[in-house]
Parts: sequence; structure tokens; C-alpha cells
Amino acid sequence: MLLPSSRPAPREPPTMDGVGSFGAGRAGSTMDPITFAKQPQTILRVLTWIFSLVVFASIVNEGYVNIGSERLHCVFNKNSDACNYGVFVGLVGLLACSFFFLLDYKFSSISSVKDRKKAVMLEIGFSGFWTFLYFVSFCFLANQWSQTTADELPLNQGADAARAAIAFSFFSIITWAGLTVRAIQKYLLGTDMTLFTTEHLDGGAPTQPYPSNSPGGGTTETTETYQSPPFTENNAAPTYQVDLHFSRPVC
Repeated sequence: MLLPSSRPAPREPPTMDGVGSFGAGRAGSTMDPITFAKQPQTILRVLTWIFSLVVFASIVNEGYVNIGSERLHCVFNKNSDACNYGVFVGLVGLLACSFFFLLDYKFSSISSVKDRKKAVMLEIGFSGFWTFLYFVSFCFLANQWSQTTADELPLNQGADAARAAIAFSFFSIITWAGLTVRAIQKYLLGTDMTLFTTEHLDGGAPTQPYPSNSPGGGTTETTETYQSPPFTENNAAPTYQVDLHFSRPVC
């Protein structure tokens, strides 16, 4: 006789609805584009990208002028270091914004908690450092512009580009600082470890439970096992008693 299997049903992985690891949705999900566009972090990221583009383009296009010679001079007091620094900060900030913008969009699809933590820590470090560099850029460009005389810029050449680079360097300080704060909040939010199985911690796919035939479609756990031993002590062979008393024949 076949006995019912005593193997317990696999445990169903915990649900991850709502807020998941580091403020993102459940692991393995994809972000809705409309919801993603309305997030404050996305708005700050777009503004930061625009500000970095303005700083970079202003100096590259009109940040150099030639005065009575073919040699180009930086509009910031003829200090080429000021122009080079502004171009560097603007260009790298522009590329970094593009990278983190893509990372924000793909963040919910990262199933590993460790990888999410690394991404958030990278954003905190870079955003905080670039906030400092833009503060230096604002102070450096503003100082060099204040020392620039009208004779160095005939017909006010490049003045608008210089002012734009200084102004948007200041705006970039605010936006990069805002991104740093948002990243710190995301890190402090951390993760609810009960939302993830061991496979999620290791970056693997969660184990799927066995399908159930119940109408609800959910899985059920077997709490009782039915195991009957084939032989017991009480199952003794039947005994037969012979009646030795015979009736006498009637004469």
C-alpha cells in the first residue's frame, strides 16, 4: 500500500508589496515611467543635468575671447584655470547626472539588497563631493570675474556667458545638495530584511512554490502528515478455538 508523502510543502516566499529596499518598490519590479517622472528626485536630477549643461556650454562657446591677437583668453581675468575648472565640473556633472538618472530608473529591478546599498552609497559620496566642487566653482569663478576689467573684454564680449556660468554654478550647489539629502534619506530608510529571502540577499532568483489546486490559486502548507506503520504489535494472527465437548448420541 502506498503511503502519503511526508515531505512538507516548500515555504512560500514573503510578499514584497509596498515600500521595499532603500525606498524603492519590490525587488525585480519595473518602474512606471509616469510615476518615475513625478518623483522629487527625478525632478532634481533633470534640473541638475540642465544646470551642468549650461555651465559647460557657456564656457565652451563664449568663455574664450581673443583681444588683438589670435590667441584665445579666458573671460575670467584671463585665467585659463578658471575656464578649465568650470568645463571640467560641468562636463563630469553632466555625465554623472545621465548615469544616475539611468540608475534611478533601473533601481527597482535590482533584486540584491547588497547591490542596492552599494548604489545608494555611491550616490551619496558622489553627490556630496560634487556639491563641494560646485561650491568651489562658484567661489572661484565669481572671484575671477570680479577682478576682470572692462579693458579685458571690449564690447562686453563673453560677459553674459560668464554670468551664466557663475549663476548656474550656484544653482547646481542647491540641486546637488538636494540629491545628497535624498540619497541619505534613502540610505537611512534602509531595508526591511523580512521582505527578502536568502536568494534575494545573494542576488539570486526566489524559489517558486509548488502550484496548488485550490480555487484561490494560492499555495497551502501541509501541517499534518499521515503516516501509518505497516505493522503494529496489535496486528497478531487470528486464533481459532476448537470445541472439544461433543454431544452424546441419543439411544
